[in-house]
Amino acid sequence: MIVFPNAKINLGLNIVAKRPDGYHDLDMVMIPVGWRDILEIVPAKNDVTTLTTTGRPVDCPPEKNLVYKAWSRLNDWLAGDLPPVDIYLHKIIPDGAGLGGGSADASFTLTALNSLFSIGLDKKTLCEIAATLGADCPFFIYNRPMLCSGTGTEMQPIDLRYDGTTHIVIAKPKGISVSTAEAYGGVRPQTPATYTEVAVTQHAPAEWRELLFNGFEPHIFAAKPAIAAIKQKMYDSGAVYASMSGSGSAVYGLFGDVKMAEAAAQLMNDCDVYVGKLDFTD
Repeated sequence: MIVFPNAKINLGLNIVAKRPDGYHDLDMVMIPVGWRDILEIVPAKNDVTTLTTTGRPVDCPPEKNLVYKAWSRLNDWLAGDLPPVDIYLHKIIPDGAGLGGGSADASFTLTALNSLFSIGLDKKTLCEIAATLGADCPFFIYNRPMLCSGTGTEMQPIDLRYDGTTHIVIAKPKGISVSTAEAYGGVRPQTPATYTEVAVTQHAPAEWRELLFNGFEPHIFAAKPAIAAIKQKMYDSGAVYASMSGSGSAVYGLFGDVKMAEAAAQLMNDCDVYVGKLDFTD
């Protein structure tokens, strides 16, 4: 079985408050985008599960990879009855970019195994397993626009207003990543002037520049001005709206037509770049 785990971006990311448990309450929308990895899962040649990675370097041993962990968690859920598999992961989505590539790989592993072996778990159950792997993982079980709150795992479907905004450009500066610890180390929680749900359902993308805010941007941009420069370049190229995705370092721009998006992509020097339709669905 071959599947194609896709990335995500965040529309807005308000860091509303710090919780007693040390985590933060968030307010954001996550949407899937078409930048994809390639994941193949087949019954194991031998009696053990293996993971082989190609493409972008993966800086961890196989047993630490979220894909392998997804197989292991599902096996635990099934009391050891999950058959061994050989997994082949070709990495295309950049890591350290705020695009959720690793989380997508893990969740697509769960859904692929569920289908391959006709296990019959519903999405709610798959989300419970996915949540043990990472905060973004449950999103990729549903893989549709979601309003996210709490630590990001409380989700509800949301319909967006795109109003003629058709294409997206994502640029991740080569050699520049942002760790989760670095991202949260400089945040300042505050109540947003406009909550994300209001911004994206009652206003067109042309208005989002004044309404949506990514709470990681101020200190990340100060520490890594190359990321801020990409956002400005998106706007200079005609983006209707541009933002860092999640905790960075990727920046996306939304455009009104494909020619404008492709022209903007050509200007993103020293970056890994994706251009695609905004209304991507799995």
